Order: sequence, then C-alpha cells, then structure tokens
Amino acid sequence: MNLIPTALPGVLILEPRVFADSRGFFYESFNARAFEALTGVSTRFVQDNHSASSRGVLRGLHYQLENTQGKLVRVTQGEVLDVAVDLRRSSASFGQWVAVTLSAENHRQLWVPEGFAHGFVVISERAEFLYKTTDYYNPAAERCIRWDDPDLAIDWQLQQPPLLSAKDQAGQWLRDAELFP
Repeated sequence: MNLIPTALPGVLILEPRVFADSRGFFYESFNARAFEALTGVSTRFVQDNHSASSRGVLRGLHYQLENTQGKLVRVTQGEVLDVAVDLRRSSASFGQWVAVTLSAENHRQLWVPEGFAHGFVVISERAEFLYKTTDYYNPAAERCIRWDDPDLAIDWQLQQPPLLSAKDQAGQWLRDAELFP
C-alpha cells in the first residue's frame, strides 16, 4: 500500500496494491497491521457503513462531538469528491479543508481522523461509498456544518446546486457550530 500525505496533517490518502489481469482485479482493502505500520495510527474499527447516491448528491459535512469517529472511506462504484475539514480549534490547520477524488477505478482510500468533519459529492451517475468508523454512530452527538459555508469556501466542483438531505440543509455555519477544543 502507498501512503500519500495531504495538506492537512493526519488526513491521509492510501493507495492499495492492485493485482489486475484479464479476469478483473484483487486488492486487500484493509489490513490492521499494514494500516498501523503505514500510518502510525493504532485504531479499532467498530462499524462499517455503505451508502449509494446519484450524481449531485452531497452528504456532509458531518461529525460527532461525542463518540468521535475516525473514518477510512472508499468508493466501490462510481466517483466522488471527498472532503475533510479540520474542526479542532487548537489545531494550526483549524478551518482548513482538503478534497480528494475517490473512485472505483483509482481504488484510493482516505483516512479522516477524529476531530474532522467529512462529506462528499457524487460526480458520476451513481456512486457506492463504504467507510469504516472507529466509534459507533450516535445521532444525539451528530453535528453538521453547511457545505456552502463562506468561511470554508470549499470548491465542490459543482455544475449545479447539490441534492441535500433535510439534515444537511439545516447544517450550522462554522462560526456558530459546536466544535472540538
């Protein structure tokens, strides 16, 4: 597996070694020993999630104040623009974001540590998105930052307004949100 640092310390792109031939391909999508050796992160994943969305669906920017979740995310069908935002007030990169294209073709994964908001927009006709989390989903602790927050100024590379859930439409501005210390 190849490790590519991003502009945000701790947010990492992982590229697995893919074995392809005329029959298709094979790769190891997760190995705890290899993940720890490569990233220096010792963690335990407790929940796997799988979502399917159509072009233009934007999910995020989500995080949990309690039961904070590190996320290892990947796409198994289609393509998304995946975004992580540092919400740790004590961090030198507070309020900064990074965007990475994840697709079924590039097999890339993104490690989003605890203390970051996460979201993605589907740029293919359809995408299936899988992610492992380091803690369980806690709806009472979930928060959402608006995707279009002017203080973040995320370039979602949108051609038209995104399709949003009611929860995402009701997201908070960064300046008003409950954040990490």
